[in-house]
Order: sequence, then structure tokens, then C-alpha cells
Amino acid sequence: MFQKQPLMRKLLFSLIPIFAFSFYLYGLRLLWLGFFVFSCGIFAEYFYEKKRKKKVSEAVLVTCSLFLLSLPPLTPWWVASIGIVFGVIMAKEVYGGFGKNIFNPAIAGRLFVYISFPGIMTGSIMNYGSFGSDISLITSATPLDAIRNGVNPDLFSLLFGLRTGAMGESMSFLIILSALYLIISKTANFRLILSTLLSAAVMTVFFDLLNLSRSIDTPAAMLSGSLLFVSVFMVTDPVSAPKNIKAQWLYGIIVGTTTILIRTFSLFSEGTSFGVLIGNTFASLLDEFLSKKKAVS
Repeated sequence: MFQKQPLMRKLLFSLIPIFAFSFYLYGLRLLWLGFFVFSCGIFAEYFYEKKRKKKVSEAVLVTCSLFLLSLPPLTPWWVASIGIVFGVIMAKEVYGGFGKNIFNPAIAGRLFVYISFPGIMTGSIMNYGSFGSDISLITSATPLDAIRNGVNPDLFSLLFGLRTGAMGESMSFLIILSALYLIISKTANFRLILSTLLSAAVMTVFFDLLNLSRSIDTPAAMLSGSLLFVSVFMVTDPVSAPKNIKAQWLYGIIVGTTTILIRTFSLFSEGTSFGVLIGNTFASLLDEFLSKKKAVS
């Protein structure tokens, strides 16, 4: 039924610990939303690929996984369904399917539902775990909102997942371990991760030094929101990211700086989705302009 894609299987394998921790925190909410996300995402790709007489790619399983983990736990099932269908169809299939898409489908779907249903999405945070684990350590909706309101979150909680937010972004420690596995197994490009995180850190320090309103403390900024999760799993998308080495460094800088600019100056407390889509927009141009020109004979 599925096209065999070993690279995508490694990505799915790296997400297993994050899924397990998310299930520990949210239990049946993860399974409930997962049923609709995977069903709708796979069917959407099947509908288009059947016309092309092709199989569904294993990449759609990665897309569904990342989209699911990027959602707040109380996201309505119909919103999750709309988001994944939009991501798979409008950010992937309309461009010709796997390998031809310009934008990351999971990010596109995520941003679409956040812009279309802002009230629902920002109000879909759970403050407690399904199995009695207390994650209500931060009283605001998310750590980023808490920081904006002058509350300094506990770095231990940010590192080891005892905080609110999207279902897969809270356990920073597991995301770091997954990043190491993906880099060592040559599944993810370290330049993309490093350039994104370093540029985000530099921008945050710069705004801290300027004492700008709504600027975020640097250590907390790197562990809050979806910056780490997106940098490891979505910025490194082999299809929508550039291929040229120089372009990869610049691409990460675009994503990282855009994220912090939006976090600091916009109404959105999170800016990673915007950062990735803007980076996607320029990826092919970066490859074109930074590639070595062939000598004319």
C-alpha cells in the first residue's frame, strides 16, 4: 500500500519516544486525534495518488505524525481533520506529490488551522495529564505566554516536559535525543538545525540587550514553544529545504530570525510556522543563487 522510504521510517522511529511521552501526558486525547489525523491524511493522499497510479508514500505518515504532535491536546477532531487534509492536498498533492512540494505539509496544515480558528486553537491547552501527572506548573496557556506576562518558567520543567503546550513539543530532552539520532544516522542535516537554533539564540540575545518590549529570556526561549521541535523535525524536511550547503546555513538563519521577530513584535506568541514557510518560499532561490555556476565552454 505504501511506497517504501527508509529515510521516512527513521524519522518515524525517532518520534516513538515523543509519542510515548505524549501518551503519558494526554492519554486517549492523543489516540482520539490521531485516529482522525492519520485517517484523513492517508485518504487525502490516496485519493490523489490513485489518479496518478502511484502508491501512498510513507512520508504521509511522517506528515500526519508531526502535524498531530504540533496540535494542542484539546483541538477538536474536525479542526485537526481540516488541517491535515489542507496540508496534504494544498501543500503537497497540488504540486505533484512527494518530492515536488515546495512547502512542508505539516507546517502548512498547522498554520492554516491556527489562522482560521485562532480562538479554538489557543484555547485548546490542557493543564493536566491524563494519567495524573501534574503539568500545570505554568498557569498561562503556554510558557511563551507566561514569559510575555513576566513569569519566568522553570528551566527543568521546560527541559523535561512538565509544561503545557502542543502534544509533542514539551519534552525538550527527548527532542534533543531524537536530533542526535537523526544526525548520526544521516537522516537530518545538522546545518539546518544548528543554523536555525543559533540564529534564534543570537536574535533573542540581541533583543534582550536592547531591552525591547515582549523580548524573551534566551534559555527559556530556546526551550519554549515549538522552536526545538520544529528545528529538528520540520526545518530538516529533505524536500522543502535547500540542498546546497551554503543555502542550508542561510535557510536556517531565515527561519530562526523570522521566528524570533514574530515572537517579539507580532500578536502571535509563536512564530516557528511562519519562519518555516518563509524559508520554504526562498529555498529553491537559495539553491539557485548559491550553487556553483558551471563554466561556459
